[in-house]
Amino acid sequence: MKITINDNRKIFAIQEAFTNAFPFLKLEFFAKPHKPGGASSKKFIKHPTKTLGECRTIHKSGTITITPNTTVGELEQHFSDVYGLGVQVFRKSGKVWLETTVTDNWTLDRQNKEGESLSSYMEENRLRAE
Repeated sequence: MKITINDNRKIFAIQEAFTNAFPFLKLEFFAKPHKPGGASSKKFIKHPTKTLGECRTIHKSGTITITPNTTVGELEQHFSDVYGLGVQVFRKSGKVWLETTVTDNWTLDRQNKEGESLSSYMEENRLRAE
């Protein structure tokens, strides 16, 4: 998948493209980048209706290529280093979204499959409990 980055793009457009490719993952944008392996403070989350230009420090246009074999750490670092964007990947676990800080070395494909597995497992247990 290729995502165009420029100051006029809305956050939600990038989030939608990302989630279409990886349905059990989501991308959140933050006012400032986090340290590799570190968590991002929720108080710095940028609203999806904001433009990229409103939340980045490097105003370079371009295209980012995201493949299933890209690791979370590589993706987050690329957004930060090349475009000055603070992003964090979250993985679905049932009805909860978890930051992937401990598993930043996993590929997006592995994260997505884990999210699907956890969500299916939680749903099966919920149905059994009813």
